[in-house]
Amino acid sequence: MSDVIRVARGIIAQLLEGARRTPDQECCGLLAGRDGVITVGLLAHNAHASPSVAYEIAPPELFALFREMRAQGLDHLGIYHSHPRGDNAPSATDIGRAYYPDAAYFIISPAPDAPRPVRAFRIRDGRVSELSIEEI
Repeated sequence: MSDVIRVARGIIAQLLEGARRTPDQECCGLLAGRDGVITVGLLAHNAHASPSVAYEIAPPELFALFREMRAQGLDHLGIYHSHPRGDNAPSATDIGRAYYPDAAYFIISPAPDAPRPVRAFRIRDGRVSELSIEEI
């Protein structure tokens, strides 16, 4: 498994813009693409509507997003959410709910002064490793 995640130009800006639109609430969604390159961000509704506790995509919406990816011939490559307050590293809740071990987990900080506003991680069996993001 590579320690680099490849992302099409514009996707990172899209994620950051979305997080900054609702800076007091966690945003979330799925990331998809082909050949290991993320080319699409699919915004979802945060069923928790939580400022700093958690995010969840309700099952009916999650299934609809997976159907949309399949219909477009896309692979599920990642999940993203924001941390409105604090560091954009995986929380204990994020690690405990990392149900997709092959997905990249992107965490966005909407803070204008965040040193690295978008970070990506691999979370597998409770172990976290940071990924380098390569925009192509």
